[in-house]
Amino acid sequence: MTLDTKDPVYVTDSLIAEDIDAYLLKHQHKTMLRFITCGSVDDGKSTLIGRLLYDSKMIFEDQLASLESDSKNVGTQAGEIDFALLVDGLAAEREQGITIDVAYRFFATDKRKFIVADTPGHEQYTRNMVTGASTADLAVILIDARQGVLTQTRRHSYLVNQLGIRNVVLAVNKMDLVDYSAERFYEIVSDYSHFAKQIGMESFQPIPISGLKGDNIVSKSPNMEWFQGPTLLGHLEDAPISEARLQDHPFRMAVQWVNRPNLDFRGFAGQIGAGVVRPGDPIRVLPSGKTTKVKSIVTFDGNLDQAVAGQSVTLTFEDEIDCSRGDVIVKSDEPCEVADQFEATLVWMSEEEMLPGRPYILKIGTQSVTATVTEPKYEVNVNTMEHLASKTLGLNAIGVVNISTDRAIPFEAYDQNPDLGGFILIDRLTNATVAAGMIRFALRRSQNIHWQAVDVDRDAHAALKNQKAAVVWFTGLSGSGKSTIANIVEKKLHALGKHTFLLDGDNVRHGLNRDLGFTDADRVENIRRVGEVARLMTDAGLIVLTAFISPFRSERRMVRDLMADGEFLEVYVDTPLEVAEERDVKGLYKKARSGQLKNFTGIDSPYEEPETAELIVNTVELTAEEAAEKVIERILKASR
Repeated sequence: MTLDTKDPVYVTDSLIAEDIDAYLLKHQHKTMLRFITCGSVDDGKSTLIGRLLYDSKMIFEDQLASLESDSKNVGTQAGEIDFALLVDGLAAEREQGITIDVAYRFFATDKRKFIVADTPGHEQYTRNMVTGASTADLAVILIDARQGVLTQTRRHSYLVNQLGIRNVVLAVNKMDLVDYSAERFYEIVSDYSHFAKQIGMESFQPIPISGLKGDNIVSKSPNMEWFQGPTLLGHLEDAPISEARLQDHPFRMAVQWVNRPNLDFRGFAGQIGAGVVRPGDPIRVLPSGKTTKVKSIVTFDGNLDQAVAGQSVTLTFEDEIDCSRGDVIVKSDEPCEVADQFEATLVWMSEEEMLPGRPYILKIGTQSVTATVTEPKYEVNVNTMEHLASKTLGLNAIGVVNISTDRAIPFEAYDQNPDLGGFILIDRLTNATVAAGMIRFALRRSQNIHWQAVDVDRDAHAALKNQKAAVVWFTGLSGSGKSTIANIVEKKLHALGKHTFLLDGDNVRHGLNRDLGFTDADRVENIRRVGEVARLMTDAGLIVLTAFISPFRSERRMVRDLMADGEFLEVYVDTPLEVAEERDVKGLYKKARSGQLKNFTGIDSPYEEPETAELIVNTVELTAEEAAEKVIERILKASR
């Protein structure tokens, strides 16, 4: 039994070694097309992929037997073969007849190999769709001929276009359920064309199909002789792929690994993202800007005379210049941009909403940096393309934002090079991926604003005051005694001749942060601003005392990261909620309990206790004076 895709008999387990070798030799030089199926729920994506696998003879005999059995037991086609079961592997998917996770499947024809990602249609799983689309060359957007263009059709189409997928197939499915009506097909194509113009989609290929019946999937349908376009498989076999397109772009390679097997060899390994490279080519390493020439292109199978986009290679240089993981190697005369502030399209993928000002890990290419996101410029309504005012982004929301990174990074706009323009955001505490983004362009201020060198630095300021600069960060519930203890500490330090400044939560909100409320997003921005002010004050050599609830660990860590090692002392004023509520000096807990005060920490907004505080003072066991003495002792110890 051979693997000839024209053979009507399915693959058996009795393949002999010679047949496998012949098959591998036959297919190893074929191009590979990665594509996704997307659209609204129940549009027939899994059924379509199952049909492609079935018709391309990529199902083993035992899989076919299992499919026939499962179709009778859990299928949705009244005992007939349910092709969706070839893809829907999760129990929940089979029970509900929907796709939840991204399912990847491989199949091949005589002309090409394919990897297809079946992405979920439910709105709550939009993030999974983005995952599947991130590596695709082509998108098949399915529409149920009975339903027409739906909200999720628009959302997925908008994302496909933003992700730079320019080869789009509009597959109007279930044509058998509308009696193969040409009028209905062209009505849907007209509706979709209007929407495609709104989002800037330049072109798409409409094809009327029936995934279940096989119409226009592999061969032309006798039921739709009015359609003169290609079959779905025919279009997939002829579609261009991104690697070939990227070979015409300037050379780009992100360094993944510095290959140093011995003292005599030092190479820089990675996958070429775009362009072509040859020995002798002048190159530049970004962001440092150091230049040299390529000495050799090394692979496991020997040195190459040239390498192109998509190949993984190790480059050696003629000169010893600094280059490490995360750097990008480019042609000297065709460098990409380097910046630390960008405008980007962001798809929020977390249950917890985006908090402007909160630091996240931004991973782009092989580099990871710390980044903060500003309040969205606007959120996109995928139905109307209207730009909506928004202070944050919720699950599956799409918005345009400004992003700042803690250092300059090499990049290109996503539509030019997805490898250097696409990124993800990762929560620094949970390591969960919370968003996917696409860089649009660098902000001009990124190039126009530079650090100004000064002769009198922070060490000189501190030396003049005969002390070591520090931030003493008091955190705890409202009513825990933060401000009281901080005030006593400052008086005692002042008496010792120390130069201090106290930033109190209430006082700061009268001026610097008077525009902020008490939502989670506003609390994050409140602490971000205070952290920046505190850092500037330490540059002046001061001991800065802060008394803020600062309920989130992430923001306290952000301020800690702003400071030099040993200059941030976190003091957790540990007071049980019931004790703080009994004190209730300002009557805030009473208002919160009665519903008059929303987003109050400890009542309807969370407080995350410190996990690595330098000092914990329990105000049930200690008086304010005793707690202050412990803090002063810790400050003086750190300043030695």
